[in-house]
Amino acid sequence: MKKYFLLFFVLCILTNIYAQESKSGFGISFSGFVKTDIIYDSRQTVSAREGHFLLYPSPESFDANKVDINDNPGFNILSIQSRLTGKITGPDAFGAKTSGQLEGEFFGTADSDVNGFRLRHAFVKLDWEQTSLLVGQTWNPMFITELVPGTVSFNTGAPFNPFARNPQIRFSIAIDKFKFIAAALAQRDFQSNGPNGFSSSYLRNAVIPNLHGQIQFASDGNIAGIAVEYKKLTPRLVTTKNVSTDESISSFAASVFFKLDLQPVTIKAQGVYGGNLADLMMLGGYAVKSIDTTSGIEQYTDLKCLSTWIDLSTGKEIEFGLFAGYSKSLGSSDNIAGSYFGRGTNIENLFRLSPRIQFNSEKTRISTELEYTSAAYGINDNLDKGKIKNLTSVANIRLLVAVFYFF
Repeated sequence: MKKYFLLFFVLCILTNIYAQESKSGFGISFSGFVKTDIIYDSRQTVSAREGHFLLYPSPESFDANKVDINDNPGFNILSIQSRLTGKITGPDAFGAKTSGQLEGEFFGTADSDVNGFRLRHAFVKLDWEQTSLLVGQTWNPMFITELVPGTVSFNTGAPFNPFARNPQIRFSIAIDKFKFIAAALAQRDFQSNGPNGFSSSYLRNAVIPNLHGQIQFASDGNIAGIAVEYKKLTPRLVTTKNVSTDESISSFAASVFFKLDLQPVTIKAQGVYGGNLADLMMLGGYAVKSIDTTSGIEQYTDLKCLSTWIDLSTGKEIEFGLFAGYSKSLGSSDNIAGSYFGRGTNIENLFRLSPRIQFNSEKTRISTELEYTSAAYGINDNLDKGKIKNLTSVANIRLLVAVFYFF
């Protein structure tokens, strides 16, 4: 693996030299940052990469003496979010200005791959006067890049804020102050859950990609918009009784969002409602609503979620900020007869409040954030459309200190 890292950086250096000397209009410029996170949690958490990407506190789990095993603190220091971005420019093609981007980091693709180099973004973009076409992997359009929460934590507001990167084809058209976006997406690192765990196979077997539409209005640094999404999954190709099946689950989601630039304060907010949002690192998913006892063929129903967040920030050299988020599981439209597939399907609601302060000096930033997250766990009532009852709330306090060096 080390030889691949070395080869990658050598290629980066050589390409950069070539970009500076080339007269053909092609070039690549590199940027990124080195970041180290120092993390303390008051409780065990549901998270990724050794606790780095925090979602919510772990539920109660009692030992033989009725002591909650998860009511124990944790500590870690990690630099795996450090990243390298290459922005590519080139000669015009098809009457459009061309550009591209390659970006990776050392976050790995699984807990067993911590420190592994993984792909974040890889796309080519064609820009005409009012229209653009993007092909490749980048942020899911439900993650609104124009109003990203300013959290110090790498979760960037997840699971309240939709968080995913997807291979996609995205078409945009700008008319005056309006932008219209249409996209078709596949899944790679951020996947749906199903009978075989988290996998992109359920979307691939459905043949139809995720479909997304969005309208934005922008004026003087202020943005507002709405987005809609359609997703279809085929969880199984064969039942547990060895019978072929193509039963699928379709779901819809919608989002409203805005950003207000009220100098010196910036306000960002978003609300999301929909079903089967686990691939966006949010609550929900789907469940089995009926099973044919002879063939084993299952029919499915989606689990809906409502989520909202707001982020306030002010200051430059010394920045103060506050993030708040709330999510609620709404159950399904049908009673449940079998398994649940998703994320946090036994969590009725989540709440987070995280104030932060950041000190900026040239290319260096020192940040600290206090993140309080509570989760209300319960039991799914299959005879009441999977609604979660008999709630028990747990909470985690994360103290995070981060040091950045940008280049």
